[in-house]
Amino acid sequence: MNKTPRIIRIGGTKDQLGESPVWDERTQSLVWIDSLAGAIRKLSPATGAIEEFQVPAPIGSLALTHAGGGVLALRHGFAQYDFNTHGLTMGPSIDVEHPMVRLNDGKADPFGRFVAGTLHGGRAENERPLGGLYRIDASGAIELIEDDLGVTNGPCFSPDGRTFYLADSARHVTWAYDYRREGPLANKRIFVNTDALGSGADGATVDAEGYLWTVLVRIGAIARFAPDGTMERLVEMPVRHPTSVAFGGPGLDVLYVTSISRSTNLADDSPDAGGLFAVEDLGVKGLVAERFG
Repeated sequence: MNKTPRIIRIGGTKDQLGESPVWDERTQSLVWIDSLAGAIRKLSPATGAIEEFQVPAPIGSLALTHAGGGVLALRHGFAQYDFNTHGLTMGPSIDVEHPMVRLNDGKADPFGRFVAGTLHGGRAENERPLGGLYRIDASGAIELIEDDLGVTNGPCFSPDGRTFYLADSARHVTWAYDYRREGPLANKRIFVNTDALGSGADGATVDAEGYLWTVLVRIGAIARFAPDGTMERLVEMPVRHPTSVAFGGPGLDVLYVTSISRSTNLADDSPDAGGLFAVEDLGVKGLVAERFG
């Protein structure tokens, strides 16, 4: 029987669009972003201290690097950030002509690459989505590995790295694909359709048991899905619009959750909106985050 989870607000930060949390097991800290503010935040749970690093552009997502910094998806290109020197090194850009298409959520894959998708903002209901999913390696080579995407979110991998999950929040669908070191995505199939839950999926992570945890951004909740797509539980959050999740803590058994206070299309005026939360007593553990490079 599952215990009732304990949800705690951490610190006093108030993100416009909190996103992309990732646990750094080397420094025992949590890194996340305020996407619209171009801010990277770093929490040391042992002391409660929170550092902030500013970059001169909005950030779609972040992953840790083997060198100890972060790889960033910016509006139309990639960059690396050094937490020690505060230096930002620009990388390659994606080939996008539409002004409302920009990079969004991303994760490092099991082979040291960064996989990030775009969103197509302001799209009319009958307009073909122009978003894509890109994969970049340490040499700077980029490949387009999926297209026809509206709002890409929640990229993550099964514990053995053989299954890749990707949500299109605009369609309320999360897909599963076969994934490998070389070659394209394969065997695309619907993993879960969240229409009945009233929300598209947003940020996601996979736990050590192979279950997918995904944020349901429009109903203020987080769902856990079994590998066969069955919903195992629903955790209600104390804010209207949670955004993304990552397991962390010394035992990788705390689920950290980011949230929105005011994004381009969602807003929450409650006092805790935009806060960072820790969900404890879930009875499961996460996985060590993959790194770029």
